[in-house]
Amino acid sequence: MPRAAVIGSPIAHSLSPDMHNAGYVARRLDSWTYHRFDVDEAGFGDFMSRLPVDAPDVTGLSVTMPLKFRALDFADEVTPRAALIGSANTLVQMGHAGSRPLWRADNTDCDGVVGALRTLDLQANEDDSTPRKAVLIGAGGTARPALWALAQEGFAHVTVLNRSDRSAEFKELIDALGITVDFQQLNSEATERLRELALGADVLVSTVPSAALAGCERALAHTKVFDVIYDPWPTSLIKQAAANGYRTAGGHTMLLHQGVQQFEQFTGHTAPVAAMEAALHRALQLR
Repeated sequence: MPRAAVIGSPIAHSLSPDMHNAGYVARRLDSWTYHRFDVDEAGFGDFMSRLPVDAPDVTGLSVTMPLKFRALDFADEVTPRAALIGSANTLVQMGHAGSRPLWRADNTDCDGVVGALRTLDLQANEDDSTPRKAVLIGAGGTARPALWALAQEGFAHVTVLNRSDRSAEFKELIDALGITVDFQQLNSEATERLRELALGADVLVSTVPSAALAGCERALAHTKVFDVIYDPWPTSLIKQAAANGYRTAGGHTMLLHQGVQQFEQFTGHTAPVAAMEAALHRALQLR
């Protein structure tokens, strides 16, 4: 019986089993099941070495924190976008070398961000030659696939707002994407500057916890907003942007679209998006 699972720590809160198992039912993949395993960074190597014995039918892994960097290093093959971003949230078994499974690493967080952005009606006007602009808040692990996704969606200029200067860590990624990125400090006291940045942007993407934006929400909520947080929901930033009349998207949309791509890589079948989305919303309502 083929199985897939999500690994990370903590993991009890994960909604991936609800989403993937609903997909298996909708696609009538009766032999497939999806599980969760609590695996911390120290235990990752042992877990992967024991997997062929303890769970030889697990052929796909969704990887969450703190294991996304370890997964990339562990894989036998890495997709170009995962290598560029520097982390992986997906491991797919490709076959075996003797008794050892061979794993391919990918980063479907990219697809998750693209899917969320596309719900915001950001299509460029064909008659408008003005470069599209975005504001990206945060410079951590989720910011990298977010920057990749913005580039794929045609954003030529991105302003990154962060408490500290981490521009050097992004140089290789920015050079590869071929976009202009401006790094500025996120400062709750500079509200007029933040407001001007938001007003001049086509979209704002926040990859930081809600608490990190305390005091900045009103200034930033002057454009369409995608906030990667989905619990608790809605965030203060989302509430403010919606109150100002702007379209918004949340982390649950990203979770859905990255999971859809994982489902297809794991099973080889087209994902039943509507069934997976319905299961995700049901699980969120129970929280």
